[in-house]
Amino acid sequence: MAAPTARQAAGSADDQTLGNLVSLAVKDVSQLVRCELDLAKLELKADLRRLGIGGALLGVAAFVGCLVLMLLSFALAYGLITLGIWSWAAFLIVAGVYVLLAGLAVLIGFTKVRKLSGLSKTRRTVQDDLALMRRDEGAAVPPGARTG
Repeated sequence: MAAPTARQAAGSADDQTLGNLVSLAVKDVSQLVRCELDLAKLELKADLRRLGIGGALLGVAAFVGCLVLMLLSFALAYGLITLGIWSWAAFLIVAGVYVLLAGLAVLIGFTKVRKLSGLSKTRRTVQDDLALMRRDEGAAVPPGARTG
């Protein structure tokens, strides 16, 4: 009677049950997911730090650009005065040029925003993928039928 017990104990180390193997696989997958999330957090922190520094430097550059624009505006206005244009008219001409530039920028920006597609292709492919995962044969589109 002792022999089958010994044989069973020795065999259990090599031959685990299906439940033990599944629980081990689940534990390994959950540990892998945890490690992947930790790696993603570390990468995201580094990217956010770089993004913050880049944004701050772009803000400084924009501020300095505004100061330069103001100085160039005064230089243009005084240059027009030197050409014989009344001082109030020179400053008005400079302001009018900037209003025209701003209006052109708004017009171009408005046309670009109107052309946004709202991620329609992505939405369609995600819906197709979900339908394929549900095995909904009627709604799924074959992979070769997609246009990108």
